[in-house]
Amino acid sequence: MSSAYAYEYKVVTFRESLIGDALDSDKLEKVLNKHAEDGWFLKAITSADVKGRIGPGAVEGLLLTFERPRG
Repeated sequence: MSSAYAYEYKVVTFRESLIGDALDSDKLEKVLNKHAEDGWFLKAITSADVKGRIGPGAVEGLLLTFERPRG
């Protein structure tokens, strides 16, 4: 059975480990390049409050939305 959608999407959360840290452009570049190697194209970058690993609060971060053709 073939899918009605020609593309698939993936959303990746990107944040730093401690509140107040600046986003590390080298880390971001590595994440983008890793997904590009797997055939994903960056569709959008959205600034958002991202839940931290510890506690109920959120920190500022990015949502990276990737797209690639199905197949």
